[in-house]
Amino acid sequence: MNIYNLTRDEMEEYFVKLGSKKFHADQLFSWLYEKRISSISEITNIKKELLNQVSSDYSFSKLNLVQVERDVDVCKYLFELSDGEHIEAVLMMHDYGNSVCISSQVGCNMGCRFCESGRRKKVRNLETWEMVTQLLMIEEDLGMRVSHVVVMGIGEPFDNYDNLLKFFLIINHPKGLAIGARHITVSTCGIVPKILEFSNFPLQINLAISLHAPNDELRNQIMPINKVYPLKELIHALEIYLEKTNRRITFEYILLSGVNDTDSCALELARLVGHLNCYINLIPYNETNNLEFRRSNTVQIMKFYDILKKNRLNVTIRREFGSKISAACGQLRSKKEEL
Repeated sequence: MNIYNLTRDEMEEYFVKLGSKKFHADQLFSWLYEKRISSISEITNIKKELLNQVSSDYSFSKLNLVQVERDVDVCKYLFELSDGEHIEAVLMMHDYGNSVCISSQVGCNMGCRFCESGRRKKVRNLETWEMVTQLLMIEEDLGMRVSHVVVMGIGEPFDNYDNLLKFFLIINHPKGLAIGARHITVSTCGIVPKILEFSNFPLQINLAISLHAPNDELRNQIMPINKVYPLKELIHALEIYLEKTNRRITFEYILLSGVNDTDSCALELARLVGHLNCYINLIPYNETNNLEFRRSNTVQIMKFYDILKKNRLNVTIRREFGSKISAACGQLRSKKEEL
């Protein structure tokens, strides 16, 4: 077991089981996340005998950073895991702070046709520590604090639900990374039962839905999850989520040339979500040589945007990052593992 798998409460339970004091959990959490120790030998306020036991029970290892691609206001990180697999994370510098998009799985089984991550199937879930240490290592490389976190990289987060919630508890804890819940976002392609379950989670984490189509026929073609949870079920689950949480939902909509970027698609989208407390994030597509989809041209992107605005929807166009690097999600991993 890796020490970065433990929430603050789990760490307290561990020390109590050892017959030690609860406050050691606060001390150790502080050393891990506030002082950022690289070795257990750096800890000075916990008895050596107790530290030896902790060291015997837990690993303090992190990921292996193997590659960084850098462009204006963006860095893309490739990490190697202990089993030789690879994952990615992306740092984006905004005027409101530093945002990191992390991976939650090695590969993905959702099979979205436009997604490079989904082209290479799921190998396994990431453990909590493998998500947490993505942030720790990026902060170390950056020399600055990460203020916002998005779980939107490789993998479907709600397909790794238990580890995901532990990750949130650790990075949100005041003695952890102390990242505010409202600065954390999780994205799902629409796993309805987990959306309903997540509506009961106590932290005010933001929910984003990877929508990408305004009707079942089109969504079935590009997102297989829709055949399991069609739009009627998804929208109903989101209505329940909104009723319970009163937190605005984000709809992500990647614009694919000639596929989902028509004027009629924009009007359908407005009718589909117009009654919800939401905003729509239009995303220019990052093309990859492995997939046939192409980016919508700028004129059509703006037409799509204008139609949504005229229908009184809150809508933004995501700023494009990384024109000189492997921008598509999963692209850097694919390059590494398909050499």
